[in-house]
Amino acid sequence: MSDKLLNIFVQSHAGSWAFIVILFIVSAIFYRQKITPMILRLFYLIMVVSGVGMLIGYSFPAKYVVKGIIAIVVIGLMEMILGRMKRGQGRESSTKILFAVWAVLIITVIMMGFGIF
Repeated sequence: MSDKLLNIFVQSHAGSWAFIVILFIVSAIFYRQKITPMILRLFYLIMVVSGVGMLIGYSFPAKYVVKGIIAIVVIGLMEMILGRMKRGQGRESSTKILFAVWAVLIITVIMMGFGIF
């Protein structure tokens, strides 16, 4: 894989993570809207495709495979949280625990992406 293509994957991946965090927070605040979760799902797709492209470009290092697995769990948590909020279960303690787990995992994924872990 060329360095130029790999750089495209890296930049789109990092940008999509930034948009995902922002859109998730906006979707959680305005959980009755329908457009922000749809845009959020589009960025999930961009993030996953660019992440797989980077994995191929870097020849599947174990650290980034683990990061990818955690990222998929983060996406699942975001969807669970938004679904619970839409159903009116946003104030329950289990949803608050999911928010806490999401916060820990998103920080972990970002730190792994920047090479801190």
